Amino acid sequence: MYDRILVPTDGSTAVEGAIERAIDLAETYGSTLHALAVVEPIYTVNEGLASIYDTLEADANESVEAIAEQAAAADVPTITALRNGVPHREILEYVDDEGIGLVVMGTHGRTGLDRYLLGSVAEKVVRLSDVPVLTVRYEETEE
Repeated sequence: MYDRILVPTDGSTAVEGAIERAIDLAETYGSTLHALAVVEPIYTVNEGLASIYDTLEADANESVEAIAEQAAAADVPTITALRNGVPHREILEYVDDEGIGLVVMGTHGRTGLDRYLLGSVAEKVVRLSDVPVLTVRYEETEE
C-alpha cells in the first residue's frame, strides 16, 4: 500500500512514538522507511554561531542514523537524509522528490500561546501535503 514511508525527526523524545509507528507500518507493508532531519539555517555574522550550527547538523545526523538502526533491527530498509531549510517546506519537498506515499510525524502537543507563537511543523505538513499524514501525539508521562 505504501512503498515509501517518511518519518521526519527533530531528535526530540516527542517523535519516538512516530518512529515506532513508522517502523511498524514499514514492516507491515514491506515499505522502505525514509528518515529525514531538517536543520534550519542560522544567518549571522557571529562566527561562534557557526559551531552551534555544526553541532545541530551532527545531532540531526545522529537522529536519522538512530532511526536507521531501529529499523534495521526490524529488517526494514531505510534511507536517511539531512536537509537544510525551513522544516515544513523541506519535508514537503522531500515527499515530492522521493515519491513518498505516507508521512508519519510526531507532534509536541503544544496548545495555546506556545502553539500560536511557535507554530507547528506537523500542522503545516498536514495542511499542505498531497499524501496522507499520520500524526502521533507525544504524551508526557510522569514517573
